[in-house]
Amino acid sequence: MKVVDDFPFPFREIEHVWIPMRDGKRLSARLWLPDTDAPVPAIVEYIPYRKRWGTRHRDEPMHRYFAGHGYACIRIDLRGSGESEGLLTDEYTDQEHEDGLDALAWIADQTWCSGAVGMIGKSWGGFNALQIAALRPPQLKGVIAVCASDDRYADDAHYMGGCLLTENLVWGSVLFTLSALPPDPMLVGETWRKQWRERLDYLPLYAERWLKHPTRDDYWKRGSIAEHYGDIQCPVFLVSGWADGYSNAVPRMLEGLNCQRRGLIGPWAHVYPHEGVPGPAIGFLQEALAWFDHTLRDAELPPAPMLRAWMQEYVAPEAANEFRPGHWIAEESWPSPRIRRRVLSLPAARQKVSTPLSVGRMAGAWCGFGMEGDQPADQRADDGDSVCFDVPVTEAFEILGAPTLRIKLGSDKPFGQIIARLCDVAPDGTSLRVSYGVLNLRHRDGHEAPGDLHPGQAYDIALRLNDCGHRFQVGHTLRVAFSTSYWPVVRPEREPFTLALHRAELELPERPPRKEDADLPLLPPPEGAPGAGFDDLEQGIVLREQTIEGDTLVERHLIDVTEDGAPAMARLEEIDLEIGHGIIEQFRIREGEPDSATLEVTQEAVTRRKGWETRVRTEHTLRSDGNELVLKASVETWEHDIAVFSRLWEVRIPRA
Repeated sequence: MKVVDDFPFPFREIEHVWIPMRDGKRLSARLWLPDTDAPVPAIVEYIPYRKRWGTRHRDEPMHRYFAGHGYACIRIDLRGSGESEGLLTDEYTDQEHEDGLDALAWIADQTWCSGAVGMIGKSWGGFNALQIAALRPPQLKGVIAVCASDDRYADDAHYMGGCLLTENLVWGSVLFTLSALPPDPMLVGETWRKQWRERLDYLPLYAERWLKHPTRDDYWKRGSIAEHYGDIQCPVFLVSGWADGYSNAVPRMLEGLNCQRRGLIGPWAHVYPHEGVPGPAIGFLQEALAWFDHTLRDAELPPAPMLRAWMQEYVAPEAANEFRPGHWIAEESWPSPRIRRRVLSLPAARQKVSTPLSVGRMAGAWCGFGMEGDQPADQRADDGDSVCFDVPVTEAFEILGAPTLRIKLGSDKPFGQIIARLCDVAPDGTSLRVSYGVLNLRHRDGHEAPGDLHPGQAYDIALRLNDCGHRFQVGHTLRVAFSTSYWPVVRPEREPFTLALHRAELELPERPPRKEDADLPLLPPPEGAPGAGFDDLEQGIVLREQTIEGDTLVERHLIDVTEDGAPAMARLEEIDLEIGHGIIEQFRIREGEPDSATLEVTQEAVTRRKGWETRVRTEHTLRSDGNELVLKASVETWEHDIAVFSRLWEVRIPRA
């Protein structure tokens, strides 16, 4: 990425300001203000990841870039996170939305603000930007939502196709750990211990709350803008990547929203596109600047199609592809009237599907961050344990959108899961996963009121796979692989079952060539402002490994830890702070025993400067016990070497 340090506007940075809320609490914010006498529009990012150091490396190149082009930028810690007062009770609460409205009103009322405000955010920040837009605050004129979703149940980190994602516990443990961290005494003064203790005394077991809502009930509908697309009226720019966990939401929102909107899907993982991995990265900040110039300053927006996407081509699958070959394509509207159905019949009569629990070991992460092992590896090992149907590709073609499998099947138990993978198999046999989908068969008629299966009865099922953009080449083979498990992406059923597959056909969203694609304007190369100066004090490990321990398959994920398992430390000179946050995830399962599936997540976070040191250690374990899920958790904290707080949880939750 090109680093730019010469901008039209000089700007100043304010490390910490308080934004008052209507109930007397205060949110902590960091500001970047252009040096100009005239009021300017403001761009807000509103997230719980600690503006002080948690996402500083990501914030600074972006907000400094916008400030250098004449925007006031404000990075706000959610209530109960970072230095903000109060308690972080859950995701996307009414309190979070109310605070967001108060913050926008306060910002628009400042002398340095023109009154026009935009919001930008990735993941949580993209979610709440859309949710706040649905409340129609008069100050909010435009939104950029990156890697975000409109459906908190069906398309977030908790459930997929009605199946429990292991990410539910992983993400729950991360949010739990972040919520257990103290504010920085350099900013809040001597009250930091009191504030820290309040957070620890309250600390919610987030994963428990989410496990207690296994269907799409009112809990999940709150904050899901898919419930009322018409509530959003300001312009929205939707961005994601095919390697992200949220790419389905872009085409779905383009179809559902009625406001001015634009979509961009690249090859990227869960990162901003100017940091895009896998590449190619693009000049996203230039694109964002044009969007805000239009929505906040009434500048003319350069003409562009509604959806621009990276049409991926075959690449030898690796767990960490740095670049995905392909080309940019565009559609003027979505759904595109140009997309046509291509139906392939699969000879599925009387096929039995009962696959090993280890199918899924080549899956990679549900939502990758571009780290080692995140992307799906060569699928041949999983294919070999699945029921596969192969169709030779005799004529090259492209697909754009969501493939759908229309299946007739039954189960020998009142329950079951079906997992389908769409793969591109090269002449040498290597198998690249193009898309996949999972379905809890009790959710066959929807996610609000699941119903048991009648053993032996056949049901017509529509299994929608993830949206994708892919070109199949002549000489390759299109493969559909069915399995009854996909560990460690989703939790297996409570006991073995066998499916009877009577009929199957694959419906592909075929996209005819479009000659205008060759004349699309080139996207600019990535650039940003200088970022935070983090200096690594220790070498951290990022590693995924699989081993067999006796009769147990074990998968370990090590993230930012040293060889002895401690968090790898880094120093941030600007604020005289050393920080480290290490994560170890372990997934265990014994073949033939789905009830043995166990997930353990251990995290440790350290913050220190001269005269101040804190350490937080958390552990989470989720296992099954018959018809119950057993969740155990613990937190321990220290100031220097003195134990400050500890607590244990053990809860049992009925399996849905």
